[in-house]
Amino acid sequence: MSIPLKSKHFTCIARGDQYYPSRLNDLYDPPRRLYVDGDLNLLQKPMIAIVGARSASFEGLKNAAFFAQGLSSAGLSIVSGLARGVDGAAHQATLMLGPNHLTVAVCGAGVDVIYPKEHMDLAQKISKQGCLISELALGETPKPYHFPRRNRIIAALCIGVVVVEAAERSGSLITARLALELGREVFAIPGSICHPLSKGCNLLIQQGAKLVRNPKDVLEELVF
Repeated sequence: MSIPLKSKHFTCIARGDQYYPSRLNDLYDPPRRLYVDGDLNLLQKPMIAIVGARSASFEGLKNAAFFAQGLSSAGLSIVSGLARGVDGAAHQATLMLGPNHLTVAVCGAGVDVIYPKEHMDLAQKISKQGCLISELALGETPKPYHFPRRNRIIAALCIGVVVVEAAERSGSLITARLALELGREVFAIPGSICHPLSKGCNLLIQQGAKLVRNPKDVLEELVF
């Protein structure tokens, strides 16, 4: 049963509710409940994640926007983690396409505690043209251990994950590996062997992720 909380914008949905995303049941520890700010119906639509470095290069930000807009135009909802860098670029680029293009932000804090603070305006736009979701209760502040748990939700929600830029040790690689374990498609944009933010993507490709140059390369692998 979905329960409105504090304001019409916040809703709590329990596992087993009609709005609860069935893909989360693939996790060994699916969230018992989700807190949502925005359109609950969006959680049943096909989604793809776009993730990458917080300190992304200019080229990385352009690629995040390019893939987000191409995949959104093909009918997929764009999921990311509301972080600086690639996440923010993917959300923003989707919103720029207009009201029929939807994006989901999976938060590492309560949906009423926006982190980072500079994404307050972006989060408000997402709540109107998509939704913010979290397994954390309202008022919960961000903590380091929240983000790996957030990443597992991103991985499970989607039919695929696109990694734009990532260091060899990064949360984006955690998300990609979780996605592989869950049977999701994983895609990576290659880069220079000399660039530290390309090392993670190149490693994923070496390990079997599909090298992608454009949104068409991603769409050829997906059924939705």
